[in-house]
Amino acid sequence: MTVSIQFLLLTVLALVGCVIVFVTIYTRLRHQYDALVSSYRDLERLNSDLRAQRHDYLNHLQVVYGLMELEEYDELKTYLAPIYKGMMKTGKALKTKNPAVNALLRAKMEEAESKGIDFYVEVTSDLSGLKAEPWELCKVLANLMDNAITALEAIPSEKKLRVDIGEDRDSYRFSVANNGPAIPEELQESIFREGFTTKKESGHGMGLSIVTQVLKTYKGTISLSSTEEETVFRIRIPKSNQK
Repeated sequence: MTVSIQFLLLTVLALVGCVIVFVTIYTRLRHQYDALVSSYRDLERLNSDLRAQRHDYLNHLQVVYGLMELEEYDELKTYLAPIYKGMMKTGKALKTKNPAVNALLRAKMEEAESKGIDFYVEVTSDLSGLKAEPWELCKVLANLMDNAITALEAIPSEKKLRVDIGEDRDSYRFSVANNGPAIPEELQESIFREGFTTKKESGHGMGLSIVTQVLKTYKGTISLSSTEEETVFRIRIPKSNQK
């Protein structure tokens, strides 16, 4: 009888273990699937924007040519200003060789613009040697940009969000900065812990534990500096860990 009970308990424990493993794998795969779907939608949106731009070029050229013939140079300048601004935004979002990152930048530009946020992008690396999975890199950047947008929504004054992507001899560098409310110094260490939430702090910190977990895979690091003028999250992914 004792042996049968022990066997039954071991069987139950084994089944519970299998269920836990299954749920863990399912959760991980679900997160990957959601991230891939999000990247795919961003790519579709970027492709749609590019097709629309190409379609509009001929119409714009006709208008430009007509205004030049009429010597309406002030009108021409006014007409070209928003077109040039839109082209520059799309161009800056296409500087990397990672289509998913390009699409994400474009999508966040549009979101920020719709909320009255000035979005600045500076890309000095095409990320061609970065071996991080595109969906994981997008998850990291999206979390940081979402936090910045949420933080900026809380201020009535001029809103600025800046994303820098570059590299040096040893690592790939990413930074996301905004001029929203400062993160209190006493929270700056705990903000990266799993389960930490800062809903009372204007959005800063949401999802940062996810960012930290992804970066660990690539031996990457994240640091924070926050003052009344600017909050900046900086990421470094060492090239020595690129396979």
